[in-house]
Parts: sequence; C-alpha cells; structure tokens
Amino acid sequence: MAVNIKGRSFLTLKDFSRDEINYLLDLSLDLKRKKRAGIRGELLERKNICLIFEKASTRTRCAFETAAFDEGGAVTFLTNSQMGKKESIEDTAKVLGRFYDGIEFRGYKQATVETLSEFSGVPVWNGLTDLYHPTQVLADFLTIKENSTKPLNQCKLVFVGDARNNVANSLMIGAAKIGMDFTAVAPEALFTDKALVDEMMEIAKESGSKIVITSDIAAGLKGADAVYTDVWVSMGEEDMYEQRIKLLEPYRVDMKMMKASGNPEVIFLHCLPSFHDTETEVGAEVKAKYGLSEMEVSDEVFRSPFSKVFDEAENRMHTIKAVMVATIGNL
Repeated sequence: MAVNIKGRSFLTLKDFSRDEINYLLDLSLDLKRKKRAGIRGELLERKNICLIFEKASTRTRCAFETAAFDEGGAVTFLTNSQMGKKESIEDTAKVLGRFYDGIEFRGYKQATVETLSEFSGVPVWNGLTDLYHPTQVLADFLTIKENSTKPLNQCKLVFVGDARNNVANSLMIGAAKIGMDFTAVAPEALFTDKALVDEMMEIAKESGSKIVITSDIAAGLKGADAVYTDVWVSMGEEDMYEQRIKLLEPYRVDMKMMKASGNPEVIFLHCLPSFHDTETEVGAEVKAKYGLSEMEVSDEVFRSPFSKVFDEAENRMHTIKAVMVATIGNL
C-alpha cells in the first residue's frame, strides 16, 4: 500500500511506522539527488513555513530554511513572539495556523510542540525538545544507509554517553521501529528511562530489533556498524559539567573504542556541535577548569576516516526537506 503522510505532524518517531520512516528516507535520497543535479524544485511553492526557536541552532535552522527555499517555500524565522508571555501557546497556534502551511518548533518542552500541533490545524515539525529529536534521527539513518552495504534492519547502532538525552531516546525509538539493533552504552546513573525502554522493547518484538542498555563498553561496542555520541551536557544543564565529566570520561569515544567494534567498516556519528578540541569558548573553559582537551569524542576519531559527521550534518537538510514535502508539499 502506498505511503501517504500528507497533513500529519512530525512530533516523535513513535507516531510513524517502519514503512513511513523508510518512505521518508527514500524520499530524502531522491531530493538529495535532485539538489546535486541542480534541478530547481517546486514542491513547496506557495507554501509558507514558520520556524519557532527557543534554543540556539545552526544545523536545524539552516536545514529548514535551505530545504524550504530549494523547493520554492517561504520562511519566517520567529524568535520574538508573545507565545507563552502575553499569549498562550494554544492561542498562538490558532493564529499561526491561519498564516502558515507548516510550523517548526525547537525548544524545551515536548508539551509545547504537541500543543502547537493540536491547535494550529497544520502540520507541526519537532526540531528538538528535551525528550525527542526526530529530524536528527532521519539524518542519522540516512547516513548509515549511505555508508553500509547492509540494509538498516541488519545494522547495529551503538550510542555511547548520556543515554537519557533526546537524541538517544529518538535513536532507540527509530531503531525499534525499523528493526535495527540498538545498544546504549552508559554509566548506570545515565541509563535510558526504563518506561521508554520497555515500550520500545515491545515494538522491537514485532520489528526484529534488539534493544540493549549496558555499562559494559567492550560488550556494547562489539559488532557495531555505527558508533554515535553526543555532548555530555545538554542545553540548559551548564551547571552539570563537573558531575558529567566524572561519570562520562571513561565513555569518551576514542580509537580504541572504535576498534572494539571489530568492524573495519564502522562509522562514527555525532549530531554536532562537538567538543573534540579546545577551539570553542566552551572547550577552552573546560580545558582551563578541568584540564580536558577533548570531551565526548577524541579529536583523532572526529577527524578520522571513520567519521561521517559532516555527511550527517548535510543530511539534516535533505531529510528535513523530505518531512516538509511529504506533509505539506505539492506531491
């Protein structure tokens, strides 16, 4: 049966089936080839898109804007509205839904993006919340697809680090949905929420995925096709550096960890930005205070042939374009 997600919001991968996720990945590849060929798009022509950002962004904002422009869409970048201040989220949603064909939200509470979806009457896309980052995971899966000779449902993805964060949550959800094996390697204090793990294990029974949460680095890495990490301290947690460094320094992704996969074709992924050196204000501050020149990943791995992080970053644009085209586009 043909896949049709026109008019639907993209809030979490929980809402989408294996076929729907694979459809979005295939559409992403088609749109990527189209852009590489220099073909002007019209799939979002006369479509107006609103981008709401509570959190800072490089890749998400640029991906949404360039993806929309590539297919003829118009974008408003909205950061100074009255939403939540003098006007409720519900009322704001009802107003924006009269103006726009689709709305993106990047911020803190999952409840905010869900309220926007409930009351706007148009598709709403989750650009990141504290719980989920579904557009990131589409880019991750596309990058694995492009770099593996195996189908996704025969690959093993290993996340190393803070397994409670939004990226780890969404990677596990996506893997469970499409039948990919997923392992989170983390200290026990930072294990993924048990209720979410149990929920995904039920889905995995149907899809053939294997979900593992472990603190055993060697066992967790064995057989990995992709090793993934993220920053140790997320936005809004800046006072947690000392605690996270103590917990996570043994889980830095270095060359020894990559080789522990036993797979010479293994790739390294990171949603970015990354603290792999001291060439940032934060990196320099951490170096001065804690003596670390690199945090969640070694500079050697980040710059190695294993690393596909910039392919992954580019794929944010192609996959986000696919989400917008599939939900509001002129298909």
